[in-house]
Amino acid sequence: MKGSTVNPILTLDQQHALKTAATRLERDFAGVFNRETIERFLLSSYDQFAGGARITNFLPLIAERFARQRLSALARVEGKHDDGKPTVLFLCVQNAGRSQMALGFFEHYAGDDAVAWSGGSEPGERVNGEAIAAMAERGIDISHEYPKPWTDEVVRAADVVITMGCGDACPIFPGKRYEEWVLDDPHGLTATDIRPIRDEIERRVLALLGELSVTPHFTRTSA
Repeated sequence: MKGSTVNPILTLDQQHALKTAATRLERDFAGVFNRETIERFLLSSYDQFAGGARITNFLPLIAERFARQRLSALARVEGKHDDGKPTVLFLCVQNAGRSQMALGFFEHYAGDDAVAWSGGSEPGERVNGEAIAAMAERGIDISHEYPKPWTDEVVRAADVVITMGCGDACPIFPGKRYEEWVLDDPHGLTATDIRPIRDEIERRVLALLGELSVTPHFTRTSA
């Protein structure tokens, strides 16, 4: 990337992938953020995951997705983008179970009428496989998701922050609506044991959508 310091241990393929990602982000955020800001967010997003990653092939793609989320959040915070859609952030410790299931249900029922993100105070290496299986039973695929940290701009951009067990490690910003969902941690549980947690999360997500005046997709009638 022009004017950027690229980690020398990156393979040529990874460097090329990051340059391509930067080009896509520049196109999508044209007129909102300049090249320097986009590259800074992309490289810092890459660094968030590079340290503990075992498989590096997908790091540029993950970094691009995370940078896109962060840039979208920053655009909301700075008033450069306001689509009027309610925005919710789901936070837990590892961002591997509860918050990922909540995100899956929220996106499934809200569709394009609301925005949801998720994060963790101590992100794990991967999404809980048993949680993925439990959600698949409901026809919702969260296997493409990945644990990620929360960042200041993402928290600041959210209208509602739902916390699940991260306690004092969860970020607190004055004037933000916070709600704690007390739920068992699915870590180490089987899909069978996770089902009651999953179903309770679904119930709470549907209730939250009602509070946000977002009609869940399954209740909508065709015109």
